[in-house]
Amino acid sequence: MPGFVSYIPIATTTVALVFSAVLFRRWRERGGLHLMWWGLGALTFAAGTITESLTTLTGWHEGVFRAWYITGALLGGAPLAQGSVYLHLSRRTADRLTVALVSAILIASTCVLLSPIHYDQVEQYHLTGKVFVWTWVRAFSPFINLYAVIFLIGGAILSAWRFSKSRDTWNRFIGNVYIAVGAILPGIGGTFTRFGHTEVLYVTECVGLSMIIVGYLYNVRATAGARSSVVGDRLSDRGHPVEA
Repeated sequence: MPGFVSYIPIATTTVALVFSAVLFRRWRERGGLHLMWWGLGALTFAAGTITESLTTLTGWHEGVFRAWYITGALLGGAPLAQGSVYLHLSRRTADRLTVALVSAILIASTCVLLSPIHYDQVEQYHLTGKVFVWTWVRAFSPFINLYAVIFLIGGAILSAWRFSKSRDTWNRFIGNVYIAVGAILPGIGGTFTRFGHTEVLYVTECVGLSMIIVGYLYNVRATAGARSSVVGDRLSDRGHPVEA
């Protein structure tokens, strides 16, 4: 029977679905392709943890396993990273990178779906890529995850460094530090998964997503505060009272 840690993905799934709904609502209200991609990222994150939850509750199933590998190993951080690409780079560059990323994920996903399985290596409540007969399939994920590291983690670190220069943007500095650390954690868990310790991934996914959400809230609060300040300045210039 699965241990307590194996049930963590159920909670992570719930949190990820709520977070994706928040991001999509903000995208509808404000626009911006970066918000759309971040919403997709939270949604695919939830899809990955759903497959982990199903394995905990019902045991290993081939279809669920293949879906887990695609949504987790291949799509784990890539859509979130693409949101950062649209935030930091030009639209033309971001569009080109989107084509390259989607093409790589489609090719990798096709190989994941076609690879035979070593059924004698399957563990009833344990997910691991070592059951692929085509062992080279697992070589796709490090390259796609490197893309996520560069743009998601790198973008958050770059933003944190820029915002650290002023006390007025301190909330955004803290927010981006949380996002950077939160994005690193699932990658650490994924490394443990390659050595058969999938439970570590369950913990780092939950903690990492929680930290990303905290970072997002810090940034939203900073944005709201900056907007209130700008509105207040305008009202003062017009001779109207400003509410504290």
